[in-house]
Amino acid sequence: MLTKTEKIDKSVPIPLYFQLKTLILEEIKAGNYKVGSIIPTEKEFSDAFLISRTTVRQAITELVQEGWLYRIKSKGTFIAQPKINQDFIKKLESFNDQIMRAGMTPSTEVLDLKTIRADSAVATNLKLKENDPVIYLYRKRLADGEPIVTIETYLPFSICAFVLEHDLSKERLYSILNQSTETAVFRVKRIVEAVEADKNDEIYLNIKEGKPIQHFSSVGYNAYDRPIEYSLARYRGDRNSFEITVFPEVKK
Repeated sequence: MLTKTEKIDKSVPIPLYFQLKTLILEEIKAGNYKVGSIIPTEKEFSDAFLISRTTVRQAITELVQEGWLYRIKSKGTFIAQPKINQDFIKKLESFNDQIMRAGMTPSTEVLDLKTIRADSAVATNLKLKENDPVIYLYRKRLADGEPIVTIETYLPFSICAFVLEHDLSKERLYSILNQSTETAVFRVKRIVEAVEADKNDEIYLNIKEGKPIQHFSSVGYNAYDRPIEYSLARYRGDRNSFEITVFPEVKK
């Protein structure tokens, strides 16, 4: 909890709201505020640091926008569950590796695994004929036991039938596919969009219907540029952030 021992220096050219925001953020990262606990009111911050409530409000608002805090009307402002920084969008890395790098324990629940006939969307993305057989894999991925994402994956049965022999709740799909040069994923094309949570998200991701979901459509290609995997992933918007690095265009 912030006290008067923390200082806001009015003699330096750093905005007062930014100094307060930094102090609060340092306390959150240090674990001095527990997830779900309420923070002091605007008036309490204002009185403690001798700054205006407008200044306090700006600091709090930015922390809410960045996902560190959340507000409940008529109750106050609370410490949010930290978001998991997902940088897989810019490189090939498994969910398990990503979560372990974040210091958490990954796990997987297989919701469905079967052979079906490709509809038009699946056939188009996998460059198959409509009604060709494909493997359908539906998984829920968790971090420290909390659901983070559900993924529907389609694989061409003709070259990926061996996947059905593996335990997808324990084994990594890409590791299985990489056992053959024909099915090893060499590159992935991803499209992301914001959508609203539906009934299945409410059931499997513990997020209320209508809340934000980050939807990823991905196609994985082998080294010969043949599509091997078509996946539709739905990430909880309240538990994930996505990192992208952009480089300036080099003019020739």
